[in-house]
Amino acid sequence: MSVLKTIFTWWNGATLGVLFTISRRGRFVGQDELGNRYYEARDDRDSYDRGRKRRWVIYKGYADASKVPPDWHGWLRYTYDEPPTEAPLRRQAWEKDHLPNLTGTIYARRPQGALARGGERQRAAGDYEAWSPE
Repeated sequence: MSVLKTIFTWWNGATLGVLFTISRRGRFVGQDELGNRYYEARDDRDSYDRGRKRRWVIYKGYADASKVPPDWHGWLRYTYDEPPTEAPLRRQAWEKDHLPNLTGTIYARRPQGALARGGERQRAAGDYEAWSPE
């Protein structure tokens, strides 16, 4: 079944066509802590802008752009010339670790009063009270 997924689905990693193109045209640059693998073209032949080498990410598991950490995102979008394997970003003490977007998953935040938690919440001072005729 995984061979069929590789052939026909792009959301579970990469298709065979993409893997073939990257193996032929790209070179491995690095891997992040989530297991995503990053590649850069060997030359600018198939680039959108001459002088810039094309860059790719192969997601580990489900393809979701929010799974790309900020340092790799900056490299993919040409904000940084050097990949984080060569020139890592300096982390500030107040910065939190990167988390992918969990909306729509079982790990999504469901505050008190959310419909997924029953929709009951405590009354607040500014709550709306509907008008009712006498």
